[in-house]
Amino acid sequence: MFDTKIAIVVRDDLATWQKLNVTAFLMSGITGATPDLIGAPYEDADGHRHLAMSVQPVIVLTGAANVLTNIRNRARTREVETVAYIDEMFATGHDAANRAVFAAHGSDALNTVGIALRADKKIVDKITKGAKMHE
Repeated sequence: MFDTKIAIVVRDDLATWQKLNVTAFLMSGITGATPDLIGAPYEDADGHRHLAMSVQPVIVLTGAANVLTNIRNRARTREVETVAYIDEMFATGHDAANRAVFAAHGSDALNTVGIALRADKKIVDKITKGAKMHE
């Protein structure tokens, strides 16, 4: 049905609230880069309108710190854009502080706690090799 795949990979040692928080932030990056992912608003049987959602399914995976670093590096070498969230961003309170701590760390650091990408299905599968389905 879709030629592309959206994958979000979160580090497996995060607390549940952190995994959910990171997943939400990462999906906002994918959506922001691809506005046509958003479908039409929903309406329930009572006529109440609800906001639109992504038209494409999202797969959520997990992996150890080194797996996320490998995914980040594989995406970079294949020139696939990603959304990344690093551990230090949990300690900030706003976007400017997030950008500052992000800019202070290289992509080879083991502090990536979440990464998301959207690309051709086969490419996403190759890039995310080593990650497992989130349970």
